[in-house]
Amino acid sequence: MQNQFDFLNFISQGDLVTMAVAISLLAMSLASWYLILVKGYQAVQLRSRNASDSHMFWSALSIDAAIRHGAQSSPANNLARHAVAAAEHHEQHVGNKLGGCGQDEFIARAMRRTLGEHGTRLESGLTVLASVGSVAPFVGLFGTVWGIYHALVSISLSGQATLDKVAGPVGEALIMTALGLAVAIPAVLAYNTLVRSNRILLAELESFAQDLHILLTTGAPLAATDKPRQPAAVKGYGRLQGVIA
Repeated sequence: MQNQFDFLNFISQGDLVTMAVAISLLAMSLASWYLILVKGYQAVQLRSRNASDSHMFWSALSIDAAIRHGAQSSPANNLARHAVAAAEHHEQHVGNKLGGCGQDEFIARAMRRTLGEHGTRLESGLTVLASVGSVAPFVGLFGTVWGIYHALVSISLSGQATLDKVAGPVGEALIMTALGLAVAIPAVLAYNTLVRSNRILLAELESFAQDLHILLTTGAPLAATDKPRQPAAVKGYGRLQGVIA
């Protein structure tokens, strides 16, 4: 009796549409799992490195030392480097000149731009995961509908509509829907997890940026925080030349 669900046989004997659906689901699965592994590893590394460098930054004796010893790939260290570079640039080219942008606004704009760049990099690849999670079930459903249609046409031509003749082909076609869901569910779960992780990291960076902005513009960290004073950090940005590569 040929009533067993042989999905591989269903694919091998299918037409171009069936093969295209199967290849599409396989490609989406490979792409989503690649992004899940790569982006998941990057998210863990970035959050760990950012927390470590943020703590080291506020424990250092000066911004010079904190930037020099921090990892360049750390979001917090990168933000600090751009902020100090903006402060140096403002002092060298604007200083006490009348008009133009104030120091605090100039530094804040540089920080916002850096935060925007970090957000863009964090979101790269997430569109693919969202698309796979949305499209894969419909691709699988299309494969099922197409397979059932051809199965029913073959049964009608053979003139034998018994249960064992119907269950096999229809069951094989329904596996397409299951495959679509199997591809979509991990992509959706990974997308939601990565989006939440990115939001937490950006919130931590925004908090760090606010405290750093206060330090650069006033010369001391906010009194309400537990961050130690950095006495040599803001006395003359000229001494920080050469630190920003």
